Amino acid sequence: MLNTQTPVVEHMGREVVIGLDLGGTKCAVSVLEHGRVREVSRIPTGQFAPTFELLLNAIKSVEVAGSSVMIGVSCGGPLDSVKGIILSPPNLHPSWYGVAIVNQLMARFDGRACLMNDANCCALAEWKFGAGRGAQHMVFLTSGTGMGGGLILNGQLYEGATGDAGEIGHVRLSADGPVGYGKIGSVEGFCSGGGIARLAERWVGESIEPKPSWAQGTITAKQVADAAREGEPLARRIMAESGARFGEALAILIDLFNPERIVLGGLFPAARDLLEPTLNAALEREALPIPRGACQILPAELGETIGSHGAVAAALYYLERNPA
Repeated sequence: MLNTQTPVVEHMGREVVIGLDLGGTKCAVSVLEHGRVREVSRIPTGQFAPTFELLLNAIKSVEVAGSSVMIGVSCGGPLDSVKGIILSPPNLHPSWYGVAIVNQLMARFDGRACLMNDANCCALAEWKFGAGRGAQHMVFLTSGTGMGGGLILNGQLYEGATGDAGEIGHVRLSADGPVGYGKIGSVEGFCSGGGIARLAERWVGESIEPKPSWAQGTITAKQVADAAREGEPLARRIMAESGARFGEALAILIDLFNPERIVLGGLFPAARDLLEPTLNAALEREALPIPRGACQILPAELGETIGSHGAVAAALYYLERNPA
């Protein structure tokens, strides 16, 4: 657990801005101080009741007498963000399912709370604190085990009818290919870390060459990337294929939304050198020239702190639109 001494916190009006990032393995409580996000406590994610009590104690540590709180909660979907209810995220224990997290928080604290899909929170985080600062039209994508996305359009988060806008990972690029997001040949299947591992398993299995040393046992995207940097031919072809498919996906986003920036998190900053050549070539082929020329493709800046920044950014975004 991190330092929980009472900090000098920043107020938005009377409200202390707090972020609560609910992840599959850990939860983090953060606070806004002097325009910066400080993580106050990190707690292993277990069953709802004991984990929630630890989170409440961490939030209490940053309360300020005479002030109310604004708590932004970031959580993987599915959610009912309007009613503030966690539905059934596959990365959480079933004891979290159906929890009215906003009501639970407001029953214990003076103030307000909001619940938001974690991909949208990450988009807000990079927009407010990272590579998207100052942009009016931004797309954020992150690729890890899966792929998530968020849209900033006309200076506002665009969530769609159910809060699921921006899910480019579910779009099918090919009738054949690795499975991602429950769909064969999807963007997630080709471009996420999990998808790259599955693509590698498939190509290694189909190759008539002896199995390379990096492909012994369980294959990960990191193993493929490391082998590609060492010049291993099959690994280089896998990363080139993923980069090309990523470029095709970004071309769809550029043609649809005409963003000025696309910010890429997850594996992209670490594997940029391997993905970018074929990604850029695909963009050149597939995207409309003028929108493509107006769009910067940038690596995310916030790294492992993006979840904490995202929860705080969700609280700030809610306050800006509901100041009273």
